[in-house]
Order: sequence, then structure tokens, then C-alpha cells
Amino acid sequence: VQDQPYQLPVEIDPLIASNTGMHRRQITDLLDQSIQVHSQCFVITSDNRYILVCGFWDKSFRVYSTDTGKLMQVVFGHWDVVTCLGRSESYIGGNCYILSGSRDATLLLWYWNGKTNSIGDNTNGETAAPRAILTGHDYEITCAAICAELGVVISGSKEGPCLIHSMNGDLLRTLEAPENCVKAKLIQASREGHCVIYYDNGHFCAFSVNGKLHSTMETDDNIRAIQLSRDGQYLLTGGDNGVVMVWQVYDFKQLFAYPGCDAGIRSMTLSYDQRCIMTGMASGSIVVFYNDFNRWHHEYQTRY
Repeated sequence: VQDQPYQLPVEIDPLIASNTGMHRRQITDLLDQSIQVHSQCFVITSDNRYILVCGFWDKSFRVYSTDTGKLMQVVFGHWDVVTCLGRSESYIGGNCYILSGSRDATLLLWYWNGKTNSIGDNTNGETAAPRAILTGHDYEITCAAICAELGVVISGSKEGPCLIHSMNGDLLRTLEAPENCVKAKLIQASREGHCVIYYDNGHFCAFSVNGKLHSTMETDDNIRAIQLSRDGQYLLTGGDNGVVMVWQVYDFKQLFAYPGCDAGIRSMTLSYDQRCIMTGMASGSIVVFYNDFNRWHHEYQTRY
């Protein structure tokens, strides 16, 4: 088994390779002009068959088929433009929770039905309704993360502290960051109870879900994408410098920096087996990095 070559989790789409049927790979609906497109405007379902997009002028977010590019569902519920989306872990059958944040300073929690491949039960053609309404922010929601295993939602806004809600909509606690950390741009939460927040002044903060601030760090890169490992021990970051970096979450110790790319990083994800880091670049290309978190694990290092 060891001698088998590693199978990359990405391959070139035949439609793009042959340059035919490109309309099936494009979403042509225009976003609101005031929206700055970023990775949190998009969410993919766990089976990769549907993409959810926000930022439309009509205050909706929409569901598209990744195979055909066809619009499948339009979901209304907010009073202003939807600014970010998030997805929980998926249950058996592909069910999961979808989180939407808006300029109306609220978040709505929705249920994705893996059987009907739509938001809500939709059995009788009824309009989808949110499972919970999360309030407490005073300004536009800029980023949010949901951890269904812990039953919490963590969100940030243009001004004011980040908040932790239960999935029933109850406000549980406030995350008090250093006073110069005002606008949260990116949030990642792990099922182990770690939460990492990146602020627009270049600072990172690591919290526990109990609200305790563990550590802070300042970076000189304009970070556009962050990703936590599944166990919440490691943080991947990427930004305009085009360098993917690996950090230890608890104390923000830098563990590794991958070779720099010739374009800025706009989005990032980990493959399911945590062995590949996939980054979307400002140039439009996708770069895949091989990854092995074990090399920094203290048990692995002392045992071998």
C-alpha cells in the first residue's frame, strides 16, 4: 500500500479542458455592486453537487447546480443584502445547517435537506423558513462560522465584538478581543472548541468557545483565507503575499511556510483526508500543496 502513488483530490474538468459547454461552469447572475466578492460568499454542499451564493441585490442567497450551472432555489429571509455564508458538518444523508449573515446585522440558521437537495423541507413547495434568528450585532455581519457538533455559531461584524450564539438563537457570550481589534474579517471554529478570528488590522486571536482569549499574533500579510485542521490544533493562512503558512493554534508558533506563489491567495480548503491544501489564486489558477500535520505532532516526533 505504501508504494502506491498518492491520488490527488483534484483533476481538470473535461468541460474546461475541451473548452465546450462553458456556460455550465459559470454563474452569470450579477452580485450587488457594493459587495466585495470573497470566499465567504460561497458554500459547497458536502457532495459537491450544489453551490450556494450570496450577495444579490434582492437580499436572497441562491442555490446552483455545479454540474449544469442551473439556478435551483432562491432563499429569502433577510432585510438587507446577504454578506456571508457558512456550512456545518454534514450528517448521514447529506443534511447540514447553512448560516447566512447580512447587512441587517442578523444571522439566519437554515437546514439543508440532503434528500430534496434544497433549503427547508420543501415537500409541499412551501417557502423555506429559517430554524433560528440570531441577533445581538449592531452592524453588518462580516464573517461567521458554525459548529453543529458543539451547537454554536460564532460571528463577527463591522464594529463591535464577535458573538457566540447557540443554534437555538440564544446569545451565549461575547469574545473580548484587544481594543485595536474591531472589525473581524475571517472566522474558523473547530469541533474541539477552538476558534480563530482574523481582524482587518492584521491581528489573529485564538479563543476557546468559553470565551477565553488564548493568544494573539500580528501578521504583515493581508490575509484572505484561513483554515483550521480537523483537530483544531493547526492553522493554515494565505493572503496577498501568495504564501501558505502553518501555525500552531494555541500559541501561534509558526511551524512551516510553503514556497511562495506568483499570485495572491484568495481561498483555501483542506482535502477530506487532510493531506492536500488547495488554494484558489488571484490569477484564477488552483494550486495544490501536499501536507502532513503529523510531522509537527509531539507524539509522532517523540515516538519516531
